[in-house]
Amino acid sequence: MKPVLALVGRPNVGKSTLFNRLTKTRDAIVADFSGLTRDRHYGIGKSGKHEYIVIDTGGFEPDAASGIFHEMARQTRQAVAEADVVIFVVDARAGVSAQDHDIANYLRKLGKPCVLVANKAEGMHEGVQLTEFYELGLGEVIPVSAAHGQGIRSLVDLALEPLELPEPDDEVTDQAPGVIRLAVAGRPNVGKSTLINTWLGEERLVAFDLPGTTRDAISVPFERNGQRFELIDTAGLRRRGKVFEAIEKFSVVKTLQAIESAHVVLLLLDATQGVTDQDAHIAGYALESGRAVVLAVNKWDAIDDYQRSLLQRSIETRLAFLKFASLHFISARKRQGLGPLWASIVQAYKACTRKMSTPVLTRLLLEAVQFQSPQRAGMFRPKLRYAHQGGMNPPVIVIHGNSLEHVTDAYKRFLEGRFRKEFDLVGTPLRIEMKSSKNPFTDKESH
Repeated sequence: MKPVLALVGRPNVGKSTLFNRLTKTRDAIVADFSGLTRDRHYGIGKSGKHEYIVIDTGGFEPDAASGIFHEMARQTRQAVAEADVVIFVVDARAGVSAQDHDIANYLRKLGKPCVLVANKAEGMHEGVQLTEFYELGLGEVIPVSAAHGQGIRSLVDLALEPLELPEPDDEVTDQAPGVIRLAVAGRPNVGKSTLINTWLGEERLVAFDLPGTTRDAISVPFERNGQRFELIDTAGLRRRGKVFEAIEKFSVVKTLQAIESAHVVLLLLDATQGVTDQDAHIAGYALESGRAVVLAVNKWDAIDDYQRSLLQRSIETRLAFLKFASLHFISARKRQGLGPLWASIVQAYKACTRKMSTPVLTRLLLEAVQFQSPQRAGMFRPKLRYAHQGGMNPPVIVIHGNSLEHVTDAYKRFLEGRFRKEFDLVGTPLRIEMKSSKNPFTDKESH
């Protein structure tokens, strides 16, 4: 699981600038709730081999009793609860304020690892101007400049230091062989918990008609037709504009982590709501994580034929990047369409863990080239010589040859179609990497 860092502080101290610096983006990857950072923004950062999740929050007023500041404070408390380490950001130029003291008191009581960061410290003499921040009682003050990128690496190293991070290759080794980890993901109130309860035949998970009931990612062992599964019911990602409801009980972090730790993601859509931005966000995150995906439209029995045709068209256009995924129309409450759904989940797992032999891959590659050669780029035509498998979950095919940097995306899609058909790669993304051999004559020509 990726460690989680939460950025906390009063308004206008540069938390969002620091967030962008840590994630090397100008926006959150997933769950990008609108509003002047009144809500939590989530992004992915990387330090060396290790990735981490960053949460950006709005200005924090711990004692706000009502109104928008009260809601912002609640959002921040949720972010702090999700975090492994809290990064408390203060303004080095404005100095310590009464609000900084309030936040420091709140964080000290929690006893969670906390790093105190003085932002906007470019060009300042550390020893003198930062002394006053020690009175907050949170230990060492780390001077940074989020705008100029100064001190960021030291900050990340210090924040990750108290956490025992596994090597990236060893992160998902704690599961029994042959067990399929299935994450059931989707927006709140699409019927995720109801579906799992239907599968289990018992009220194992709380399910009632209120969005955001699930607080955490809950793991449930399950066996069907001799195949063992681990079902992960994730908390729903909320739609835009719905973040301030009193029943806000979900954790986006748990959803993202569950998707990453799964073999297969079952993305549940709501037939009565159609395909929303959040559905596309979750699907995009699953694809980016390289997870196998199965699409299921729940509450299919609740809409008429005209709505069904509109919904199918919407799925084809808005989720076009998931063309490789199987699509099912189900009713979790009425137990309709669940048998074929299981078959697709197992098929997707087999596809994402498929072993592909080098001789077969190379034969397919050469046959494809013979059928249709790659486009010439100037004086050079790319020469594709052989292929081998470079990884699983998702499958990676590495192609070797000369001038492969000139292979077009269209030709890669052509090759992908051939590989998919031969190895029955339904339900999994497929990554194709091109590796050009070095021309042995380039050095000689310069002499």
